[in-house]
Amino acid sequence: MKVMSLEETNLDACVRKAQHEKIVITRNGRPVALVVGVAGLDEEQLEFGSNPEFWRLITKRRRQPTITRAQLEERIRQSDEAEAPPKFETVWNYWTGSPLGC
Repeated sequence: MKVMSLEETNLDACVRKAQHEKIVITRNGRPVALVVGVAGLDEEQLEFGSNPEFWRLITKRRRQPTITRAQLEERIRQSDEAEAPPKFETVWNYWTGSPLGC
């Protein structure tokens, strides 16, 4: 983080430098502003980054228990199996009372 006095800088120089590091602007030796570069960020990223409700939600979620990737994949597999339509042979046997091809 770089510290610059208001008297020794201008906005253009400050913005240029802020793209690489945070700039603290001082007046009479006391901090009065922080300039942070945001080049490359879109409007949504800027909005979320400064939204206290968003950060409360993130903090709350981080406190919740987590699962491993393997556990997640197993849950998805089980869900897919539960939702899969029955195999044709199963339906055929149900309707005809005999195995397919007999």
